[in-house]
Parts: sequence; structure tokens; C-alpha cells
Amino acid sequence: MIDRVEVLTFVDGDTSIKWMQKAGAKVMNLLTKGSLNHLTHQLKKTPDQHFSEIASVLKLANKKGITCNIYLEDWSNGMRHSKDYVFQYIDFLATQPVKRILLPDTLGVLIPSETSKYLTEIVERYPQLHFDFHGHNDYDLSVANALEAVKAGVKGLHLTINGMGERAGNTPLESVVAVLNDFQKDVKISVNEKALYKVSKLVEAFSGFRISANKPIVGENVFTQTAGIHADGDKKKNLYYNDLMPERFGRKRKYALGKTSGKANIENNLAQLGIQLSDEDLKTVTQRIIELGDKKETVTQDDLPYIISDVLDSHTIGEKVIVEDYVLTHSKNMKPSTTVRVKFDNDVIEENASGDGQYDAFMNALHKIYTKRNCRWPNLEIILYAFRPAVKQMHFVKPLLPGN
Repeated sequence: MIDRVEVLTFVDGDTSIKWMQKAGAKVMNLLTKGSLNHLTHQLKKTPDQHFSEIASVLKLANKKGITCNIYLEDWSNGMRHSKDYVFQYIDFLATQPVKRILLPDTLGVLIPSETSKYLTEIVERYPQLHFDFHGHNDYDLSVANALEAVKAGVKGLHLTINGMGERAGNTPLESVVAVLNDFQKDVKISVNEKALYKVSKLVEAFSGFRISANKPIVGENVFTQTAGIHADGDKKKNLYYNDLMPERFGRKRKYALGKTSGKANIENNLAQLGIQLSDEDLKTVTQRIIELGDKKETVTQDDLPYIISDVLDSHTIGEKVIVEDYVLTHSKNMKPSTTVRVKFDNDVIEENASGDGQYDAFMNALHKIYTKRNCRWPNLEIILYAFRPAVKQMHFVKPLLPGN
């Protein structure tokens, strides 16, 4: 893969070339000036001086077996303010051993109409040359600019996973892949859409560059329906679907559960779990989820079986023992202590205990209360919930442990 590793180099005689040889690199992307403003005020040189120095670097690199591509830094502003210089420069490059000419919107200032105009003009003027477009996202227009660049006839795009890059980032790979596949049918790309999300998460983990939840294609929320009316529409001829189906990217449609959940949201989640409820029970569960959402509690699909058990099966459990109140204390250089008040039917008992931690103190206080009342300390009872999608019913299986 060494020919795909492209090293950013500078017009610095043989310095960058020696470094590349030592590192074993084979391809250079030579950084040069694509606007007269940069050339005049940063390098303080004339076009002829710049071109002469570039020619020397390219000749030496070619002699050492290094493939050369060239960046025209600040090219977008060059087209805006010094177009004659840009054409003069490309006329020169057409005579040099350059494989690709890289045209960057360095400051992310182009709007799509400008991108289309400038690139169309260049591609038509130099049909024999290979041009790449390198976009930045400062105005959130990089994806639109990339689409216009392809329409204008560029041969390559510079993209990054998750749009990582300087300032607001570069053009995001995942969005451009989806846009080109859906809106530029004459262009064939070899990117596997199903791998985009997996690779995005991998890059997020290793880079520490966090992805916004609402980022198109790879964000956590982009295939989640929150409003109940949208979930209802999904059941009725897919009224709220577009071509960005989650399955394209190895993902699944989700239906958020919370204060804005409607009946359809919950029904879709239940269907995914293989559970079917009566209209009356569904109404009760929906109300409970809305109550939890009002408290700003997060409700997930995994919580649904427990919520169903709580609101539909709670009448089968007699509340004979209730922890009415408790106080937890923690002091410097003293053991944590707890005071607990427990109600047994109509009998109320209160005890205090210390322990190695607050939980230990709480359990010690409960032990004291059970001892005082002469009650056997209860064993833990495990309740397993088994779901059988085939019969659309929920069964409660309660295995007994020794001592129950």
C-alpha cells in the first residue's frame, strides 16, 4: 500500500525529498501557492521565481523515483481574485512531471455555484490533466461543493472519515458516498456503504474526535424516529422513509421512547421484541413511558419488558414489607452509618447500623430490623422474562431457589 501513502512536502530544495527517501515514502503532495495573494505576501516571490523552484524539486523527485502531485494552496481565492495567475501556473504545470493537480478550497469559502463555475472552466481548459478537489466545511457546504465538483468533471475528491480536519473539518466521506450514489448515477464508486458506520466508530474510538448524534449517516440519532406521527407513518406505506435506509449502512431504524412517544413508537419497539399487547395494556404502558420521559429519564427498548412487568403485573405482588425511609451518613475518619425505617403490614420498626460502606451499613440495619421482629432473612428471588415471538405472548417464569 506504500503507493497510497501521500506525504505533504514543501518547495525546500532536497530537504523533503531526503526525508521521504529515509522514511521509504514513494508519493509526494507538494505544497505550493495557488493564489497571487499567498505568493506575494507569504513567500514574497514572483510567479517565475516560484515556478522555477517548483521545477527543480519536481526534477529531483522524478530522478529519485518519487511520484509527484501538487497542491495549489488557497486555489479558491486564487480563482476569485487572481485567475490569470492560476491559469499561468497550470499552463506551467502542464509541462511538468505531475500526476495529479490538487485544487483546495483552503479556507472553506466557496459556495456551490462558484465551485461549479471555477472547476468547469479549468476542466474544459485542461482536459488532458487530472484534477482533484479538496474541500473544507467552514460554511457547512463541503458536501454540496463536492457534488458540484464531480458534476464539473474532476477526477478525484479529498474526503475524511467523520469530516475530520482543520477548523470545521474536511468533506465527510460517509455523506459524499451517499450523495453520489443517490444523485450522481453516472459516477461509480467502490466504497462499501455497509462498512461506513463501522469504520466511522473505529476512527471515533481511536481519534477521540466525537461524532455529533445528529451527524448524517453515522450519527447515533439519524435513523431514530422520535415523534409518534413519524412512527405511525412508517407503518402506513412508509410515508416518512427516504432513500437513506439504515440497512444500506449496516444499521437499523429505531423508535425513541420518551415524553414524545406515541402508541406507534411503542408498538414498533414491541414488534421488534416479538411482544403484542392489547389496546388497553398498550395505553397503560404508553402512559408510563410518557411519565418517565417527563422526569427526563432515558427509556430504551431494553427497558420495555421491565416497564410492562411493572405496570401490568404489579397487582400480583403484595406489598407486605416496605422501606418507608432511610438516612445515609458518611463522615471523615468514621464508619458510614444508616438509619432505616421499615413497615411490616401495620408494624413499623426503625434501626441504625454502621458498615464498611453505605450499602453495607444499610443491609446491616435491615438485618437488625428482621432480627428484632424475629423474621427469617429472605433469599433473593430471580424472575426471568421469556418472550416467545411465535405466539405473541409474554410468559413469566419464576424459578424457586432453595429456602423460598
